[in-house]
Amino acid sequence: MSNATQPIEPSIEPFRIAIPDADLIELRQRLARVRLAPGLQEQGWHQGVNPGFLYGLLDYWARDFDWRTQEARLNALPQYLAQLKGRTIHFVHQPGKGPAPLPLVLTHGWPGSFIEFEKLIPLLADPGAHGADPADAFHVVVPSLPGYAFSPSDGHKGTGTYETAALWAALMTQLGYERFGAQGGDLGSNLSSWLGIRFPERLIGMHLNYIPTSYQPPLGDGQPPLTPEEQAWKKRQDAWKEEEGAYRRMHATKPYTAAAGLNDSPAGLAAWIAEKFHAWSDDFDKSISLDTLLTDISLYWFTQTIFSSFQMYVEDSARPVKPEGRVQPPIGVAAFPSEIPMPPRSWAERCFDVRRWTEMPAGGHFAALEQPQRLAEEIRAFFRPLREA
Repeated sequence: MSNATQPIEPSIEPFRIAIPDADLIELRQRLARVRLAPGLQEQGWHQGVNPGFLYGLLDYWARDFDWRTQEARLNALPQYLAQLKGRTIHFVHQPGKGPAPLPLVLTHGWPGSFIEFEKLIPLLADPGAHGADPADAFHVVVPSLPGYAFSPSDGHKGTGTYETAALWAALMTQLGYERFGAQGGDLGSNLSSWLGIRFPERLIGMHLNYIPTSYQPPLGDGQPPLTPEEQAWKKRQDAWKEEEGAYRRMHATKPYTAAAGLNDSPAGLAAWIAEKFHAWSDDFDKSISLDTLLTDISLYWFTQTIFSSFQMYVEDSARPVKPEGRVQPPIGVAAFPSEIPMPPRSWAERCFDVRRWTEMPAGGHFAALEQPQRLAEEIRAFFRPLREA
């Protein structure tokens, strides 16, 4: 009898979304009993979500929104569950159509989900079908962050973007992709950065549409002083934190206090999430439909993951991105004009090997939703020379 170790088959199973009818009925019952706080006549969006908008959104959710239609559309995506290091990770895996597709993992953030990439996936996986060069095709992998959507929380502390980078590396190994690219915004930019720092030998390149606020290059003695442009950006960032950053402090310090109410109230959940989509997008009314917004909110509601989604902020606040030396894999950045305050290129160049930096003409924080065509073109352009290398 041989003592040789038998190969372990990858633990990956197909997955389809199937929310029980009872959950749909219960949601409608809760929406029928909504009690909104009285607002001010002139309030608008100045003190959080616009009460008039919220009332209309909840009415649409209760009366007209068809979850089954959204569910059927999402189930057209090839979805799977993988067992990785004791965790269950949900992901989309769309093989590319081209002569030599490049593996690429896309990572979402908060308050988004894997649905952010629904329009982007076909543009990257099958560029030839969308008027682009088939040579730019990607094998596209879109995981749900741990504690988001159908990647359930394990009920313990300790999983931030640093730790999740190891899960993504393990997932790509299971899929047979030894080397690959990474792309992300929001928390996805943190995770993509950690992939480049922790697994430089595996990463072909990183493309970001946001420089993470937790990214801290070396400063002080022996380092170049802040440029006037960097100083101006830090002032803008401080002002933004003062005006818009309360949610982040809540997520990172007292997440369960907020989540206790948000997990119990669909109105509260919708207010918390919709306000951010409005504040951080370039043209909210045109770029993000009510169906798209409510599909994302419904995912948080049905999976009861609002608290576990906050946990990423707790973990990442305790472990900011602090590269030791220069990060090896090259990086490309698409800077959208309505993004949360972005640092100048020189800030990223203190540690990253910046090969491409593009000031985009339109779009905001949810670039894959707002400007999928332009983002796809940027991703293709950044990775094109890296394929040849």
